[in-house]
Amino acid sequence: MSQNTSLAGAFATPLAGWASILVQGADAAAFLHSQLSSNVNGLAPAHGQYSSYNSPKGRMLATLVVWRTGADYRLLVAADLAEPVRKRLAMFVLRSKVTLAVEPRVPIGLYGDALPAALATDGVAAAVAWGDFAWRGHAVLPLPDGRMVALAAADTPQLPLAAGSEDAWTWLGVRAGVPWITAATSDQIIAQSANWELVGGVDFHKGCYPGQEIVARMQYLGRLKERLFAFHADTPPPAAGEALQAGDEAANAGIVVNAAAAPAGGSDFIAVTRLAALEGGAVHLAGAPATALAPLPLPYAVPALENVRVRL
Repeated sequence: MSQNTSLAGAFATPLAGWASILVQGADAAAFLHSQLSSNVNGLAPAHGQYSSYNSPKGRMLATLVVWRTGADYRLLVAADLAEPVRKRLAMFVLRSKVTLAVEPRVPIGLYGDALPAALATDGVAAAVAWGDFAWRGHAVLPLPDGRMVALAAADTPQLPLAAGSEDAWTWLGVRAGVPWITAATSDQIIAQSANWELVGGVDFHKGCYPGQEIVARMQYLGRLKERLFAFHADTPPPAAGEALQAGDEAANAGIVVNAAAAPAGGSDFIAVTRLAALEGGAVHLAGAPATALAPLPLPYAVPALENVRVRL
């Protein structure tokens, strides 16, 4: 990592790669519930959840953090998808009492082993995943993997944390196995292929939303041919969207979703990878055929390589 390679501290960094869409109006909850993969109607005030916005074919246009702040909702999304997502959602507002706007403020990422202690020193009680709190004029939302996201009001005081790096923030997301869809991977991957249901981004008991039929069919009747896995490479971080290949095959064996420099050198990344290619054991980055990829563990269990066909 280019800055703060150690996590032994408490750090804050602007997340230039993230953005916030503010959703307001009397019908905001119902509207988002009908459009996203998570149970927005069941989201308690001052809480957040993972979600996705999908195409009718079930491919993820964007992954999201849905954050309920009072009567409003904020959708944290990749910055290069914020306006496309806002524009597409706006097409379906119709007569609903809903407004959507990309906010000018940049989210702030908080992380580090000493972050809980820094908060406690400042009088903040132990943070609970997905339950937000106020800190020095910032609204802060803890994520399940230990990172936190802050949204600052105008002219708020500086946080008493060291300057961090967005690369470190991304690396933590990679090691947590949480995919973050950007423009390079938008509309290419279904939720289960990205392990999105394993991190809580899909509710299979809610009503219809775009792509719901495809996602449900894959869950109950399909056979997955690819899953998200983590790898280490002794190369600089590959770009999102870069292809994987297996042996000498020209066909793509997968696609990189997120990557970051690893603290000890090289890079770590998560990629949706064809299961058949993994079984062959010779997967490599398309641009670096001589570089072997070392599998990395994920912090959650990935189900058997193929779903069993069952009757609904």
